Amino acid sequence: MILSDRSIKELIQKGELSIEPLDEKNIQSSSIDLRLGEDVIFYVTDFIDVKQESIPIQRLQIPEEGLVIKPKSFLLATTLEYIKLPGHITAFVEGRSSLGRLGLFIENAGWVDAGFEGQITLELYNANSCPIRLYKGMRICQIVLAKLDKPAEKPYRGKYFRQRGATPSKIFMDLLNPQE
Repeated sequence: MILSDRSIKELIQKGELSIEPLDEKNIQSSSIDLRLGEDVIFYVTDFIDVKQESIPIQRLQIPEEGLVIKPKSFLLATTLEYIKLPGHITAFVEGRSSLGRLGLFIENAGWVDAGFEGQITLELYNANSCPIRLYKGMRICQIVLAKLDKPAEKPYRGKYFRQRGATPSKIFMDLLNPQE
């Protein structure tokens, strides 16, 4: 069951759901708009080997004048908000339609497991043929919260638990612990 704005506010008031910092005007009828944080990552390599622990990256802070994403470019960004989901709530991350109409694809693998805590790393891709300028603090995506039929037996405590800032892939860890 997808949660309404009333249910979202109730969970926040009870302290079961945490979103910091929260701007109440970003709570929509069935979602919460999240804003772009200041941290972004570009992969700076000609080849990615998923077994490689350290893939070369360039980490940048978005300046006041914004960040230009070149056409056909991929980067990792983060939400401004740090969220804590209880063990009975999961979330879907969706890009904002207004940005999608400009050719900006926004993902986070689409899913946030029950029990997740941290800032959400977003995968951004400019599918347009012209550059797009983004600004820290702008509404970038939305999360849709859904109630599980029962609380999770094993709430999320995986390799991205309590992440802060844009976080590069840790897929190499799958070889060490295939359960995460």
